[in-house]
This record gives sequence, structure tokens and C-alpha cells, in this order.
Amino acid sequence: MRSFDLSNLINPDNAGKRRDRYVKATALAMRELMGKKKVDDQTRDLTAFIVLTLQQIDSTIDETCTAWEKRDYWLKADRFRHEWLWTKAAAAKLEQAVVENKWQLVPPAVRDMAKHLQKVTLPKRDWGTPWDGAFALLLEKRAKEAARR
Repeated sequence: MRSFDLSNLINPDNAGKRRDRYVKATALAMRELMGKKKVDDQTRDLTAFIVLTLQQIDSTIDETCTAWEKRDYWLKADRFRHEWLWTKAAAAKLEQAVVENKWQLVPPAVRDMAKHLQKVTLPKRDWGTPWDGAFALLLEKRAKEAARR
């Protein structure tokens, strides 16, 4: 039986592709959120979903930069981190808004995010409502993080 060298396998679901999906999902949720007039369960889910996707985007940034730093592309990695620095701050603001019911924080945070996501083209196909249940998921995630401390 022949053995195969698996070291050359390429991961088709790399950080860049995942980040692109998260960015599109975030932009879609932002569009839905901007159409809301009052705070209800869907508004909480949308805001929590945006928080969760921003956190995922932030995790892909480190993954991408680590790969570049291994190749000594320090400057490129630093620029990239700086370009995506806003995700962590936006996630923190929106998380505070949704958890502490400080909804006055949402419009300015979403406006700031829109500047960064204005070039995103949304897919023509219907994505459904991936944000359903995101508020409960965010609270569960926060509880797990608090238990670890």
C-alpha cells in the first residue's frame, strides 16, 4: 500500500473565505437591523448576531496574520490588523448595547460599521434568517466565559 504525503493538502475553507462569509452575513443583518423601528426579540437577535459575526471576523484576522508572520510579512500583517481593528470595538459596543439594554448605542455603532462595510456586495440568493436565536447564544457564550474566569 502506498502512503500519501498529507502536508500539501489545502484547506478550502480558509480564514479569508470564512471572513468573507461573516462580513456578508454582518452586512445583511445590519441592513435588517436598520429597518427596525422598535426593540423586539428580532432586534435583540440581529444585534447579537452582528456581535457574534464580528467576533468571528476578529478571530480570522489573527489566523491570517499568523500565517503572514511565519513568512516574515510583518508589515503586511500589521497593516491588515490595523485595517480590521474596528471589529473588536464595534463588537464590544454592540454587546454592551444588547446585554445591558442600552439601545441608544446601536445606531452610532452601526453607522461606524457601515463605513467599513460599504463595499460589500450582498448575495442575490436568500440567506434566510441566520440570526434567529443569536441573543440566547450570545448569553450562553458569555456565561461560559464567565464560568472560566
